[in-house]
Amino acid sequence: MLAFALALASSLILPNKQAKLIPLYYQIVLGAFIVFLSVNCVIGLRSAKHAAKFFPKGQLFFALGLLFFAWDFFSAKTAIMPLPFYPGPTQIVQEAVADYKILLISSAHSLRLFALGFSSGIILGISTGILISWYERWNYWLFPVIRVIGIIPAVALIPIAMGIFPSSLMVGSFLITMCLWFPIAYMTRSGIANINKAYFETARTLGANESWLIWRVAVPGALPSIFTGVSTGIALSFATLVVSEMVGARAGLGWYLNWAKGWSVYSKVYASIFVMGIEFALILRGVGAIQSKLLAWQKGLVK
Repeated sequence: MLAFALALASSLILPNKQAKLIPLYYQIVLGAFIVFLSVNCVIGLRSAKHAAKFFPKGQLFFALGLLFFAWDFFSAKTAIMPLPFYPGPTQIVQEAVADYKILLISSAHSLRLFALGFSSGIILGISTGILISWYERWNYWLFPVIRVIGIIPAVALIPIAMGIFPSSLMVGSFLITMCLWFPIAYMTRSGIANINKAYFETARTLGANESWLIWRVAVPGALPSIFTGVSTGIALSFATLVVSEMVGARAGLGWYLNWAKGWSVYSKVYASIFVMGIEFALILRGVGAIQSKLLAWQKGLVK
């Protein structure tokens, strides 16, 4: 709280050397951080469980507050970090507020594109992983193809995808699907291969058919490995999403970033990067919540 209070005091008291700044929005952000930390501090003093979860993050928030202070001081307050390449947090927040409608629309387009590619990649990856792990013929023909295609960066397929698909939405969805396909298929195969064979024998003894073995033994047993593949694929697919929106797309965060870079408005570039970071963190948090729900049996067994 003291670190963010220092940043807020610097923004309120010290004069700005960079022109055309509206510090109010940045000051509201700093105030929101102080309120957030204060509320969690009070809750933590009354709840040992919340304290054990939140208080260890104190050093991280302290460093973040000092970072805001130093960044604002060396940019807006002293202009040691000159414009246009090093905009301060005051200007970035100001641009984000000014362009919030465009950023919201761009975020919606990016999330739609990501959702299409993400769902397709998971379905294709898990299906392929089951086929190559369960059927020798599929493994003989398909696994070498996956190993070759999987090491090729998805962005390298942009010229091919643009020649096959009629719209930028389909191109982006295809590229994201390819990012997720290889790691999920490979990890599904590895997860099924590492399941104790006694589980399958016991299920067969009890009368389980092939479908039951796949969906009630193999896939649940491979879920930890599948989520590892999903986490790996998400990081690759989000980077590919941004690149794909820079080529031919007329909306999305990648398009907005490319447009701002073309006009050399780097404050807008930084604003879009921060929005991307927030979206990516929320997506990872959502996947983590689903993983915790489906793998609740691991609690206390896996550290």
